[in-house]
Amino acid sequence: MDTRFPFVDWFRNSSPYINAHRGRTFVILIEGEAMARGRSEQLIQDLALLHTLGVRLVVVFGIRPQVALALEAAGIAPKHHRGRWVADPAIMACVERTAAEQRLWLEARLSLGLPNTPLHGVELTAVSGNLVMAKPLGVREGIDFHHSGEVRRVRAAAIEGLLEKRSLVVLPPLGFSSTGEVFDLDASEVAQHAAMALGADKLILLGEASGLYDHSGQLQRQLTPADAEPLLRQADPGSELARHLGAACAAARHGVARTHLISWHDHNALLGELFTRDGVGTMITQHRYEQLRPAELGDIGGLLELLEPLEHRGMLVPRSRERLEHEIDDYLVIERDGMVIGCAALHTFSDAEMAELACVAVHDDYRGGARGELLLAEIERRARRLGLTALFALTTHTTHWFFEHGFRLADIDALPPLKRDTYNHARKSKILVKPLS
Repeated sequence: MDTRFPFVDWFRNSSPYINAHRGRTFVILIEGEAMARGRSEQLIQDLALLHTLGVRLVVVFGIRPQVALALEAAGIAPKHHRGRWVADPAIMACVERTAAEQRLWLEARLSLGLPNTPLHGVELTAVSGNLVMAKPLGVREGIDFHHSGEVRRVRAAAIEGLLEKRSLVVLPPLGFSSTGEVFDLDASEVAQHAAMALGADKLILLGEASGLYDHSGQLQRQLTPADAEPLLRQADPGSELARHLGAACAAARHGVARTHLISWHDHNALLGELFTRDGVGTMITQHRYEQLRPAELGDIGGLLELLEPLEHRGMLVPRSRERLEHEIDDYLVIERDGMVIGCAALHTFSDAEMAELACVAVHDDYRGGARGELLLAEIERRARRLGLTALFALTTHTTHWFFEHGFRLADIDALPPLKRDTYNHARKSKILVKPLS
């Protein structure tokens, strides 16, 4: 790579995502803290970039810190219950005023077209309105919530019409009732229901944390709703973690393909999550982003691309496209967001009760994540289902990896007759065998 222009390599690698995102619908929540801490300028520029790339955008914004400051200035102490404040008439007046101010500020920034800025020449039409219908929370556990409400429905057809006209839709955390009342809503709930109603391709939640972490402090790149729900049960009611995780899990279970939890503290988080294969935060999805599965003919190109560097280094015997097509049913692949990053094959022999573990390969960028072990375990399961008693492997470079996983050195007589007859003595591959009993 030419180190003078690192962005060129990044741009090339991001091009599949540029094409994939075009025409897609993204619902993006920007929490009020991001706007209060001055991080919204960069986010707005990134939104404009997404718009120019053909992404259909619905932007939901939060106002919690701005309302808290306004209430403090007015000498009003709000009453909280289960993470929500009780929006009595005085508090609701402050909520409405703050929401209007923040919406006008956001729309003004989206209208910038000044020279020497990333928004130069970009015309964005930002539209808001009575697009979210709400109902009151009512009286709960003896507490009258007054104008605190919850989403009743999102006017999806109206929003779709605006998106078709290339407008960017802005949704404040407010809802309207059929009786003409206005209700204070939780911004993450608005984002969740908007994404579900629109069948959005992505729900992106920008908050304090850069994602979800396990007990050892490792960032969790991908979770299913079932994986995430223990964390949700442990979260404090009304906390950002509870609100974002609740929205993410509900959206995933109601047809939103992917929800991303990223941090507004990171200036590169939004574009980094959308235009790199691994992203920078945590993704909640009902379907696995990375999966181990049987190979298909459509994987041939990916297999060739994965294996070619290893063949050049002499680690694997070259395999032609025709050979891969003929043997495709023998292969397993690990697919990550459309890319084959790992593979292994189980070649059986009709004259023996043992089979060959062949072509174990993991992409250089994804080693160290136990993917080789995952492939081996599945190959062993396949072999046992076929009633085989042992696996063998031939290797020139990775003998110790096989030792670590139960293989032992053997001589050529241990091989099935057909494999013994075709053994390449010039290559001098080590022969390793693992019993399956």
